[in-house]
Amino acid sequence: MLGMVLAAGAGRRLRPYTDTLPKALVPVDGETTILDIALRNLAAVDLREVVVIVGYQAQAVRERQADLERRHGVKLTLVHNDKAEEWNNAYSLWCARDYFSQGALLVNGDTVHPVSVERTLLAAEDTSDILLAVDDVKSLADEEMKVTLEDGRLKRITKLMDPADAYGEYIGATLIRPGAAERLADALKATFERDPQLYYEDGYQEMVERGEKIAVAPIGKVEWVEVDNHDDLAKAREIACRY
Repeated sequence: MLGMVLAAGAGRRLRPYTDTLPKALVPVDGETTILDIALRNLAAVDLREVVVIVGYQAQAVRERQADLERRHGVKLTLVHNDKAEEWNNAYSLWCARDYFSQGALLVNGDTVHPVSVERTLLAAEDTSDILLAVDDVKSLADEEMKVTLEDGRLKRITKLMDPADAYGEYIGATLIRPGAAERLADALKATFERDPQLYYEDGYQEMVERGEKIAVAPIGKVEWVEVDNHDDLAKAREIACRY
């Protein structure tokens, strides 16, 4: 199984940091970046072959690749998203489709969370081909990627949902088992061909609509944050030093 990090995003709400860096390389604990935390977590669960999808300011990741590999004891394979500044991340994840068949633990490159999330996914007894890490404790608002369940499986995943109707929030970490490879790639392709601005989570919804069974793994009470803006960055800096 591989580690996989989506790190192609521009993060325009984090300027001036992202004038010259992708969001994943914004520092959150001294010189430690969001990408450092992602790689550290993956290495801690012995996933040392890591695919990183790059796009916006990709050269900044390439310049740090050797140092990141040395620091975290990982081997990085960089996959380039040629439409990172035009299209949303359904296409970005599809760019790494050739690696799905090896199985992957996917994490978003803008999410700061502890390694307990990766451990929860890997320890789950559910054998579904796709397993989503979900926070069912946090109070939700409009911006979150919310989920509802039916018979314990994913029914809906979208930001466009009344928070009161949601079971919890998908936190940007997915266990993708090898059996899902072709079906996931096809659902992602159908998603971005329908609308290039859709999220890869819309690809999961496409799979559900096709009859797929996608499972969820509650992460418990965990300090984590998706870093979209400077308020989020301040929270990330508050919690990252405690991991």
